[in-house]
Amino acid sequence: MDLFEYQARDLFAAHGVPVLDAIVAATPDEAQAAAEKLGGGLVVVKAQVKTGGRGKAGGVKLARSPEEARAHAEDILGMDIKGHTVHRVLIAKGADIAEEYYFSVLLDRANRTYLVMASREGGMEIEQLAVERPDALARIAVDALDGIDAAKAAEIVTAGRFPAEVADQVAAVVMKLWDVFVAEDATLVEVNPLVKTPEGQIIALDGKVTLDDNATFRHPGHEEYVDHGATDPLEVKAQAKNLNYVKLDGAVGVIGNGAGLVMSTLDVVAYAGEEYGGVRPANFLDIGGGASAEVMANGLEIILGDSQVKSVFVNVFGGITACDAVANGIIQAFALLADRGEPITHPLVVRLDGNNAELGRRILTEANLPHLEQVDTMDGAAHRAAELAAQEA
Repeated sequence: MDLFEYQARDLFAAHGVPVLDAIVAATPDEAQAAAEKLGGGLVVVKAQVKTGGRGKAGGVKLARSPEEARAHAEDILGMDIKGHTVHRVLIAKGADIAEEYYFSVLLDRANRTYLVMASREGGMEIEQLAVERPDALARIAVDALDGIDAAKAAEIVTAGRFPAEVADQVAAVVMKLWDVFVAEDATLVEVNPLVKTPEGQIIALDGKVTLDDNATFRHPGHEEYVDHGATDPLEVKAQAKNLNYVKLDGAVGVIGNGAGLVMSTLDVVAYAGEEYGGVRPANFLDIGGGASAEVMANGLEIILGDSQVKSVFVNVFGGITACDAVANGIIQAFALLADRGEPITHPLVVRLDGNNAELGRRILTEANLPHLEQVDTMDGAAHRAAELAAQEA
Protein backbone atom coordinates (compact mmCIF):
# COMPACT_ATOMS: atom_id res chain seq x y z
CA MET A 1 0.00 0.00 0.00
CA ASP A 2 1.46 3.32 -1.11
CA LEU A 3 0.96 6.24 1.27
CA PHE A 4 0.26 9.85 0.48
CA GLU A 5 3.02 12.27 1.40
CA TYR A 6 1.12 13.61 4.40
CA GLN A 7 0.71 10.08 5.72
CA ALA A 8 4.41 9.37 5.25
CA ARG A 9 5.21 12.63 7.04
CA ASP A 10 3.08 11.58 10.01
CA LEU A 11 4.91 8.24 10.19
CA PHE A 12 8.26 10.01 10.04
CA ALA A 13 7.27 12.35 12.85
CA ALA A 14 6.08 9.44 14.99
CA HIS A 15 9.54 7.86 14.71
CA GLY A 16 11.50 11.03 15.42
CA VAL A 17 12.49 11.91 11.86
CA PRO A 18 12.77 15.72 11.63
CA VAL A 19 9.95 17.12 9.47
CA LEU A 20 8.30 20.50 8.96
CA ASP A 21 4.93 21.43 10.46
CA ALA A 22 2.18 20.71 7.95
CA ILE A 23 -1.61 20.39 7.71
CA VAL A 24 -3.63 18.52 5.09
CA ALA A 25 -6.57 20.32 3.45
CA ALA A 26 -9.39 19.18 1.18
CA THR A 27 -10.82 22.60 0.24
CA PRO A 28 -9.41 26.04 -0.56
CA ASP A 29 -10.91 27.40 2.68
CA GLU A 30 -9.19 24.65 4.68
CA ALA A 31 -5.93 25.49 2.91
CA GLN A 32 -6.20 29.14 3.89
CA ALA A 33 -7.01 28.23 7.49
CA ALA A 34 -4.05 25.84 7.57
CA ALA A 35 -1.69 28.53 6.31
CA GLU A 36 -2.95 30.89 9.00
CA LYS A 37 -2.48 28.23 11.66
CA LEU A 38 1.11 27.73 10.48
CA GLY A 39 1.89 31.38 11.15
CA GLY A 40 0.64 33.15 8.05
CA GLY A 41 4.06 33.24 6.39
CA LEU A 42 5.68 31.22 3.63
CA VAL A 43 4.08 27.81 3.01
CA VAL A 44 4.22 25.22 0.26
CA VAL A 45 0.97 23.94 -1.25
CA LYS A 46 1.57 20.36 -2.41
CA ALA A 47 -0.79 18.10 -4.35
CA GLN A 48 -1.37 14.77 -2.62
CA VAL A 49 -1.25 12.06 -5.25
CA LYS A 50 0.45 8.69 -5.35
CA THR A 51 2.69 9.45 -8.29
CA GLY A 52 5.79 11.49 -9.09
CA GLY A 53 6.13 14.58 -11.23
CA ARG A 54 3.92 16.83 -9.12
CA GLY A 55 6.25 19.79 -9.37
CA LYS A 56 6.55 19.67 -13.15
CA ALA A 57 2.76 19.32 -13.43
CA GLY A 58 2.18 22.47 -11.37
CA GLY A 59 1.08 20.58 -8.29
CA VAL A 60 3.63 22.18 -5.92
CA LYS A 61 3.51 25.95 -5.37
CA LEU A 62 4.90 28.46 -2.89
CA ALA A 63 2.49 30.78 -1.12
CA ARG A 64 3.54 33.86 0.82
CA SER A 65 0.17 34.51 2.45
CA PRO A 66 -2.89 32.51 3.52
CA GLU A 67 -4.85 34.12 0.68
CA GLU A 68 -2.25 32.98 -1.84
CA ALA A 69 -2.33 29.49 -0.32
CA ARG A 70 -6.08 29.45 -0.88
CA ALA A 71 -5.69 30.50 -4.50
CA HIS A 72 -3.05 27.86 -5.17
CA ALA A 73 -5.18 25.18 -3.50
CA GLU A 74 -8.11 26.18 -5.69
CA ASP A 75 -5.91 25.67 -8.77
CA ILE A 76 -4.41 22.37 -7.62
CA LEU A 77 -7.47 20.62 -6.17
CA GLY A 78 -9.15 18.65 -8.95
CA MET A 79 -6.02 18.70 -11.08
CA ASP A 80 -5.13 15.54 -13.01
CA ILE A 81 -1.53 14.42 -12.54
CA LYS A 82 -0.63 11.35 -14.58
CA GLY A 83 -4.15 9.99 -14.25
CA HIS A 84 -4.44 10.79 -10.53
CA THR A 85 -7.03 13.37 -9.45
CA VAL A 86 -5.94 15.66 -6.60
CA HIS A 87 -8.42 15.52 -3.72
CA ARG A 88 -6.15 16.92 -0.99
CA VAL A 89 -3.25 19.32 -0.64
CA LEU A 90 -0.61 19.47 2.05
CA ILE A 91 0.09 22.92 3.44
CA ALA A 92 3.66 22.70 4.71
CA LYS A 93 5.63 25.39 6.46
CA GLY A 94 8.25 26.91 4.17
CA ALA A 95 11.96 26.37 4.74
CA ASP A 96 15.15 27.80 3.35
CA ILE A 97 17.18 25.14 1.53
CA ALA A 98 20.95 25.19 1.37
CA GLU A 99 21.45 21.70 -0.08
CA GLU A 100 19.30 18.78 -1.21
CA TYR A 101 20.17 15.11 -0.62
CA TYR A 102 18.55 11.77 -1.42
CA PHE A 103 17.93 8.66 0.70
CA SER A 104 15.86 5.51 0.30
CA VAL A 105 15.72 2.01 1.71
CA LEU A 106 13.81 -0.70 -0.11
CA LEU A 107 13.31 -4.41 -0.45
CA ASP A 108 15.76 -5.82 -3.00
CA ARG A 109 13.89 -8.91 -4.16
CA ALA A 110 16.45 -9.94 -6.76
CA ASN A 111 19.24 -10.19 -4.18
CA ARG A 112 16.99 -11.21 -1.28
CA THR A 113 18.13 -8.41 0.94
CA TYR A 114 17.49 -4.73 1.66
CA LEU A 115 19.07 -1.95 -0.32
CA VAL A 116 19.89 1.62 0.63
CA MET A 117 20.38 4.25 -2.06
CA ALA A 118 21.90 7.55 -1.03
CA SER A 119 23.34 10.64 -2.67
CA ARG A 120 24.37 14.15 -1.73
CA GLU A 121 22.65 15.23 -4.97
CA GLY A 122 18.92 14.99 -4.33
CA GLY A 123 15.96 16.71 -5.93
CA MET A 124 13.46 16.12 -8.70
CA GLU A 125 15.98 14.69 -11.18
CA ILE A 126 17.15 11.72 -9.10
CA GLU A 127 16.01 9.24 -11.79
CA GLN A 128 18.00 11.14 -14.39
CA LEU A 129 21.01 11.19 -12.06
CA ALA A 130 20.79 7.42 -11.63
CA VAL A 131 20.95 6.94 -15.41
CA GLU A 132 23.46 9.59 -16.42
CA ARG A 133 25.79 9.47 -13.42
CA PRO A 134 25.22 6.20 -11.57
CA ASP A 135 28.42 6.68 -9.57
CA ALA A 136 26.75 9.65 -7.82
CA LEU A 137 24.07 7.37 -6.34
CA ALA A 138 25.52 4.96 -3.78
CA ARG A 139 23.93 1.54 -3.39
CA ILE A 140 24.58 -0.25 -0.10
CA ALA A 141 23.19 -3.69 0.79
CA VAL A 142 21.69 -4.00 4.27
CA ASP A 143 21.47 -7.35 6.02
CA ALA A 144 17.99 -8.03 7.38
CA LEU A 145 19.37 -9.35 10.67
CA ASP A 146 21.98 -6.65 11.26
CA GLY A 147 19.92 -3.70 10.03
CA ILE A 148 21.27 -0.15 10.19
CA ASP A 149 23.19 0.64 13.35
CA ALA A 150 25.59 3.54 13.92
CA ALA A 151 28.40 1.83 12.02
CA LYS A 152 26.19 1.00 9.03
CA ALA A 153 24.74 4.51 9.01
CA ALA A 154 28.27 5.94 8.92
CA GLU A 155 29.06 3.63 5.99
CA ILE A 156 25.99 4.89 4.14
CA VAL A 157 26.88 8.52 4.78
CA THR A 158 30.42 7.97 3.51
CA ALA A 159 29.28 6.08 0.41
CA GLY A 160 26.70 8.77 -0.34
CA ARG A 161 29.42 11.46 -0.07
CA PHE A 162 27.43 13.59 2.33
CA PRO A 163 29.29 16.71 3.56
CA ALA A 164 31.38 16.16 6.67
CA GLU A 165 29.70 18.97 8.59
CA VAL A 166 26.32 17.19 8.48
CA ALA A 167 27.54 13.58 8.48
CA ASP A 168 26.51 12.88 12.07
CA GLN A 169 23.07 14.45 11.61
CA VAL A 170 22.43 12.53 8.41
CA ALA A 171 23.54 9.27 10.05
CA ALA A 172 21.12 9.86 12.93
CA VAL A 173 18.25 10.51 10.50
CA VAL A 174 19.18 7.42 8.49
CA MET A 175 18.83 5.25 11.59
CA LYS A 176 15.43 6.80 12.35
CA LEU A 177 14.27 6.14 8.80
CA TRP A 178 15.39 2.54 9.21
CA ASP A 179 13.22 2.43 12.33
CA VAL A 180 10.27 3.53 10.18
CA PHE A 181 11.08 0.84 7.61
CA VAL A 182 11.26 -1.98 10.15
CA ALA A 183 8.63 -0.94 12.70
CA GLU A 184 5.98 -0.23 10.09
CA ASP A 185 6.75 -3.27 7.89
CA ALA A 186 7.53 -1.12 4.87
CA THR A 187 8.94 -2.22 1.55
CA LEU A 188 10.03 1.32 0.62
CA VAL A 189 10.97 4.43 2.58
CA GLU A 190 12.22 7.31 0.43
CA VAL A 191 13.11 10.92 1.21
CA ASN A 192 13.68 13.24 -1.72
CA PRO A 193 14.80 15.74 -0.84
CA LEU A 194 16.46 15.35 2.51
CA VAL A 195 17.57 18.95 2.97
CA LYS A 196 20.12 20.99 4.87
CA THR A 197 18.92 24.42 5.95
CA PRO A 198 21.26 27.44 6.04
CA GLU A 199 21.48 26.86 9.80
CA GLY A 200 22.78 23.34 9.18
CA GLN A 201 19.64 21.47 10.23
CA ILE A 202 18.70 18.24 8.41
CA ILE A 203 15.00 17.89 7.55
CA ALA A 204 12.97 15.32 5.60
CA LEU A 205 11.18 17.66 3.22
CA ASP A 206 9.24 15.02 1.30
CA GLY A 207 8.51 11.35 1.89
CA LYS A 208 7.34 8.27 0.06
CA VAL A 209 6.41 5.10 1.94
CA THR A 210 5.06 1.75 0.74
CA LEU A 211 3.72 -0.63 3.39
CA ASP A 212 3.63 -4.41 3.05
CA ASP A 213 -0.03 -5.46 2.82
CA ASN A 214 0.94 -8.93 4.03
CA ALA A 215 1.81 -7.41 7.43
CA THR A 216 -1.48 -5.55 7.87
CA PHE A 217 -2.59 -7.97 10.59
CA ARG A 218 0.24 -6.65 12.77
CA HIS A 219 -0.79 -3.02 12.28
CA PRO A 220 -4.49 -2.32 12.92
CA GLY A 221 -3.69 1.39 12.72
CA HIS A 222 -2.68 1.07 9.07
CA GLU A 223 -6.35 0.82 8.13
CA GLU A 224 -6.57 4.60 8.42
CA TYR A 225 -4.08 4.93 5.57
CA VAL A 226 -6.30 3.11 3.07
CA ASP A 227 -7.64 5.43 0.39
CA HIS A 228 -11.11 3.95 0.08
CA GLY A 229 -12.19 6.68 -2.31
CA ALA A 230 -9.63 5.56 -4.89
CA THR A 231 -10.09 1.82 -4.35
CA ASP A 232 -12.36 0.01 -6.77
CA PRO A 233 -15.61 -0.93 -4.94
CA LEU A 234 -15.42 -4.49 -6.27
CA GLU A 235 -11.92 -4.89 -4.82
CA VAL A 236 -13.19 -3.63 -1.46
CA LYS A 237 -16.10 -6.07 -1.62
CA ALA A 238 -13.79 -8.94 -2.57
CA GLN A 239 -11.41 -8.12 0.27
CA ALA A 240 -14.31 -8.30 2.71
CA LYS A 241 -15.02 -11.80 1.42
CA ASN A 242 -11.34 -12.81 1.66
CA LEU A 243 -10.96 -13.17 -2.10
CA ASN A 244 -7.76 -12.40 -4.01
CA TYR A 245 -9.28 -10.14 -6.67
CA VAL A 246 -7.86 -7.41 -8.86
CA LYS A 247 -10.03 -5.58 -11.38
CA LEU A 248 -8.71 -5.20 -14.92
CA ASP A 249 -10.19 -3.54 -18.01
CA GLY A 250 -11.38 -6.46 -20.13
CA ALA A 251 -14.61 -8.36 -20.79
CA VAL A 252 -13.80 -11.95 -19.74
CA GLY A 253 -14.16 -12.64 -16.03
CA VAL A 254 -11.58 -15.14 -14.79
CA ILE A 255 -11.74 -17.52 -11.82
CA GLY A 256 -8.95 -19.99 -11.11
CA ASN A 257 -7.40 -21.90 -8.24
CA GLY A 258 -3.83 -20.82 -7.65
CA ALA A 259 -2.11 -17.56 -8.52
CA GLY A 260 0.15 -19.16 -11.12
CA LEU A 261 -2.75 -20.76 -12.96
CA VAL A 262 -4.76 -17.53 -12.89
CA MET A 263 -1.82 -15.51 -14.25
CA SER A 264 -1.41 -18.04 -17.06
CA THR A 265 -5.14 -17.86 -17.74
CA LEU A 266 -4.97 -14.08 -18.12
CA ASP A 267 -2.25 -14.49 -20.75
CA VAL A 268 -4.17 -17.19 -22.62
CA VAL A 269 -7.38 -15.15 -22.63
CA ALA A 270 -5.56 -12.05 -23.88
CA TYR A 271 -3.91 -14.09 -26.66
CA ALA A 272 -7.19 -15.72 -27.67
CA GLY A 273 -9.00 -12.40 -27.54
CA GLU A 274 -6.83 -10.99 -30.33
CA GLU A 275 -8.96 -13.00 -32.75
CA TYR A 276 -12.13 -11.35 -31.48
CA GLY A 277 -11.36 -7.66 -31.67
CA GLY A 278 -8.94 -7.45 -28.78
CA VAL A 279 -11.08 -9.01 -26.03
CA ARG A 280 -9.12 -9.03 -22.77
CA PRO A 281 -9.48 -10.46 -19.23
CA ALA A 282 -11.62 -8.43 -16.83
CA ASN A 283 -9.98 -9.45 -13.57
CA PHE A 284 -7.61 -11.61 -11.58
CA LEU A 285 -9.46 -13.83 -9.10
CA ASP A 286 -7.74 -16.66 -7.25
CA ILE A 287 -10.04 -18.80 -5.10
CA GLY A 288 -7.04 -20.67 -3.70
CA GLY A 289 -7.08 -24.32 -2.76
CA GLY A 290 -10.75 -24.42 -1.78
CA ALA A 291 -13.71 -24.25 -4.13
CA SER A 292 -16.70 -24.49 -1.82
CA ALA A 293 -20.11 -23.38 -2.98
CA GLU A 294 -19.85 -20.18 -0.94
CA VAL A 295 -16.39 -19.31 -2.26
CA MET A 296 -17.47 -19.98 -5.84
CA ALA A 297 -20.69 -18.00 -5.37
CA ASN A 298 -18.82 -15.08 -3.85
CA GLY A 299 -16.32 -15.14 -6.69
CA LEU A 300 -19.00 -15.19 -9.35
CA GLU A 301 -20.93 -12.45 -7.53
CA ILE A 302 -17.87 -10.19 -7.53
CA ILE A 303 -17.03 -10.84 -11.17
CA LEU A 304 -20.60 -10.43 -12.42
CA GLY A 305 -20.86 -7.19 -10.46
CA ASP A 306 -18.50 -5.70 -13.05
CA SER A 307 -20.60 -4.21 -15.85
CA GLN A 308 -17.72 -4.73 -18.29
CA VAL A 309 -17.85 -8.52 -17.91
CA LYS A 310 -19.59 -10.28 -20.81
CA SER A 311 -18.51 -13.88 -20.16
CA VAL A 312 -16.80 -15.85 -17.39
CA PHE A 313 -14.02 -18.43 -17.65
CA VAL A 314 -13.69 -20.81 -14.69
CA ASN A 315 -10.32 -22.57 -15.02
CA VAL A 316 -9.62 -25.17 -12.33
CA PHE A 317 -6.90 -27.76 -11.99
CA GLY A 318 -7.96 -30.26 -9.37
CA GLY A 319 -5.37 -31.11 -6.77
CA ILE A 320 -6.12 -31.38 -3.07
CA THR A 321 -9.56 -30.07 -3.96
CA ALA A 322 -10.86 -32.56 -6.53
CA CYS A 323 -12.79 -31.50 -9.63
CA ASP A 324 -15.99 -33.22 -8.49
CA ALA A 325 -15.99 -30.95 -5.42
CA VAL A 326 -15.45 -27.96 -7.69
CA ALA A 327 -18.33 -29.05 -9.93
CA ASN A 328 -20.66 -29.42 -6.97
CA GLY A 329 -19.50 -26.04 -5.75
CA ILE A 330 -20.42 -24.46 -9.10
CA ILE A 331 -23.89 -26.09 -9.02
CA GLN A 332 -24.53 -24.87 -5.51
CA ALA A 333 -23.17 -21.43 -6.41
CA PHE A 334 -25.84 -21.15 -9.13
CA ALA A 335 -28.46 -21.96 -6.52
CA LEU A 336 -27.01 -19.55 -3.94
CA LEU A 337 -26.90 -16.67 -6.40
CA ALA A 338 -30.45 -17.40 -7.53
CA ASP A 339 -31.56 -17.31 -3.88
CA ARG A 340 -29.81 -13.93 -3.51
CA GLY A 341 -31.86 -12.61 -6.42
CA GLU A 342 -28.80 -12.53 -8.69
CA PRO A 343 -29.21 -15.50 -11.06
CA ILE A 344 -26.38 -16.09 -13.52
CA THR A 345 -27.34 -14.83 -16.97
CA HIS A 346 -23.85 -14.46 -18.45
CA PRO A 347 -22.25 -17.26 -20.45
CA LEU A 348 -19.96 -19.36 -18.28
CA VAL A 349 -17.14 -21.47 -19.73
CA VAL A 350 -15.70 -24.12 -17.42
CA ARG A 351 -12.50 -26.09 -17.87
CA LEU A 352 -11.78 -28.83 -15.32
CA ASP A 353 -8.58 -30.86 -15.32
CA GLY A 354 -6.59 -32.89 -12.82
CA ASN A 355 -7.91 -34.88 -9.88
CA ASN A 356 -11.35 -36.40 -10.64
CA ALA A 357 -11.73 -34.26 -13.76
CA GLU A 358 -13.92 -36.77 -15.60
CA LEU A 359 -16.29 -37.08 -12.65
CA GLY A 360 -16.46 -33.30 -12.29
CA ARG A 361 -17.31 -32.87 -15.97
CA ARG A 362 -20.01 -35.54 -15.76
CA ILE A 363 -21.58 -33.85 -12.73
CA LEU A 364 -21.80 -30.54 -14.60
CA THR A 365 -23.15 -32.22 -17.74
CA GLU A 366 -25.92 -33.91 -15.78
CA ALA A 367 -26.75 -30.68 -13.94
CA ASN A 368 -27.44 -29.00 -17.32
CA LEU A 369 -26.99 -25.52 -15.85
CA PRO A 370 -28.19 -22.62 -18.00
CA HIS A 371 -25.55 -20.60 -19.82
CA LEU A 372 -22.76 -23.03 -18.80
CA GLU A 373 -20.48 -24.68 -21.34
CA GLN A 374 -17.58 -27.05 -20.75
CA VAL A 375 -14.39 -27.11 -22.81
CA ASP A 376 -11.69 -29.69 -22.14
CA THR A 377 -8.56 -27.63 -22.87
CA MET A 378 -7.35 -24.35 -21.42
CA ASP A 379 -6.68 -22.83 -24.85
CA GLY A 380 -10.03 -23.95 -26.20
CA ALA A 381 -11.90 -22.62 -23.18
CA ALA A 382 -10.11 -19.27 -23.45
CA HIS A 383 -11.05 -18.97 -27.11
CA ARG A 384 -14.68 -19.83 -26.39
CA ALA A 385 -14.89 -17.35 -23.49
CA ALA A 386 -13.38 -14.62 -25.67
CA GLU A 387 -15.76 -15.46 -28.52
CA LEU A 388 -18.79 -15.30 -26.23
CA ALA A 389 -17.63 -12.00 -24.73
CA ALA A 390 -17.29 -10.55 -28.23
CA GLN A 391 -20.80 -11.73 -29.12
CA GLU A 392 -22.26 -10.17 -25.97
CA ALA A 393 -20.50 -6.82 -26.48
